[in-house]
Amino acid sequence: MEALLISTFSVAIAEIGDKTQLLSFLLIARFRQPWPIIWGILVATLANHAVAAWLGQSFANLLTADWLPWVVGAAFIAVGLWVLIPDKLDEEEESSWFKSNAFVASLVLFFIAEIGDKTQIATIILGAQYTSLLMVVMGTTLGMLAANVPVVMMGHLAVDKLPLDWIRRVASAVFILLGIYVIIMGLPQASA
Repeated sequence: MEALLISTFSVAIAEIGDKTQLLSFLLIARFRQPWPIIWGILVATLANHAVAAWLGQSFANLLTADWLPWVVGAAFIAVGLWVLIPDKLDEEEESSWFKSNAFVASLVLFFIAEIGDKTQIATIILGAQYTSLLMVVMGTTLGMLAANVPVVMMGHLAVDKLPLDWIRRVASAVFILLGIYVIIMGLPQASA
């Protein structure tokens, strides 16, 4: 029970103000379908955190790799560029998977956004600390939902009243800057 409670609390706290909360808001602004987005967040988090907890338990000493900052940085930049694509509400666009499938878009984008994120790192650490991976994954997933579901639900109610172009540009810049930051921080540091 301790693993469940600590996992839930630590991830919910770590998620406040995190990029995935921003992604939650952008998804509801784009799709305006809260339940498919929430289900996408749930499934992506379960998959991502199950792997993270397992890695934490199995490979606690082998977590860093030279290529990880490049992959994570490129994923952030890709999400940042995706955010810039404006919605078009014509018949052809409305029938595309991108516009009509909020679940798939939420699942994929949330899974990518969680790669290398502080909550994924927390899940790895919790997986290394506790023997019950089920409790760790349940707890971290509950923490993620506790932080992101309110954003989706409140965003759903307020999305028509907000300057979405401005929000889209700021969000894009944040994701792109995060990607660049992750790549730069992953570069070997020169000795002084």
